[in-house]
Amino acid sequence: MDRQKRPITLRQVAEQAGVSASTASLVINGKGEISEATRQRVLGAVKDLRYAPREPRSRPDIANTLCFLKIAKHGHTVNRDHSHFISDYIDGMSFEATRRDYSLQVVSHDGEDTRGLIDTLTGSDLRGVVALGTELVDEDVETLLRCGLPMVFIDTYKPFVDANFVDMDNEQAIFQSLDYLKSLGFRRIGLVSSYAAVTNFRLRHEAFLRAMSSLDLAVEEQAILSVDSTLEGAYRDAQAQLADDRTIAEAYFCANDIIAYGFIKALRKRGCDVPRDVSVIGFDNLPMSDMFEPALTSVNVPKQKIGAMAIRLLDDLIISKEPQPGVKVLVSGNLVVRKSVGEPLRRPTPPIDA
Repeated sequence: MDRQKRPITLRQVAEQAGVSASTASLVINGKGEISEATRQRVLGAVKDLRYAPREPRSRPDIANTLCFLKIAKHGHTVNRDHSHFISDYIDGMSFEATRRDYSLQVVSHDGEDTRGLIDTLTGSDLRGVVALGTELVDEDVETLLRCGLPMVFIDTYKPFVDANFVDMDNEQAIFQSLDYLKSLGFRRIGLVSSYAAVTNFRLRHEAFLRAMSSLDLAVEEQAILSVDSTLEGAYRDAQAQLADDRTIAEAYFCANDIIAYGFIKALRKRGCDVPRDVSVIGFDNLPMSDMFEPALTSVNVPKQKIGAMAIRLLDDLIISKEPQPGVKVLVSGNLVVRKSVGEPLRRPTPPIDA
């Protein structure tokens, strides 16, 4: 069966006319002070491409608007320290939404109770929703799905929930990080994860254990720390756990960059230099990682690509005439090597506790 032909978009009209999408929109809607030459180029492209603004499939009064729902249940990860991370998601969504003739609305929700969002979403004129799932549990996802709107969740992955997800590929990223450390000669590698209720922390912990096994590296229980996911909380918890005379590993993988910053601060308090004594890898590649001292080696997550992918998937759900099965997309990242990883400092290997 032939695939349904996709309609011409405003972005395509703008490209053919050699103008921006906003200029093309102004011409089509008869707004703005646009030169006659530009106006004629845009109208010519509209005619040549047979462009027609997309009509809603149901109620004609529904605006062509998508919503990015930024949910902070507890704020341990969705906070100002990660504002740039979320901005990159929004940039990717905004670009792809404009390209597909949608406008994007950003709505923030703070608090544990997500049930109140159902009435808000159900009574809206939205075409679809992208929800930030970082701090959501399975029950939250199932609750939001009850609003009946096409919906895609980003920055989380629920294997047993029938819904649409776009997340980073934790398995690939962590294997690449540990393989890099092993290639440098590191054998005693630890993990600094978090007890915060965040699915990706759990997935990264599990991926760490699988990657260590796959690389024939022994996991030392005393080299696995669980800390708070805020900067000061990670520092406080790591400092307490490093003070109990546990053996410090040669290198550590941290569940995100914020945790890595707090952990490095705790290592310094313990008298360890990074990377001379201990090497550290983070996850997220936040902008401050390049300016941190030492500059942090970190997994770069293609956040704009994840945002754009979510809009593409949401658009497919909106234009489909039939219910679609859930789609779960994983986007691979890459390791950005900086100064926080050095050479292994060989010490006598202590016995592993039975």
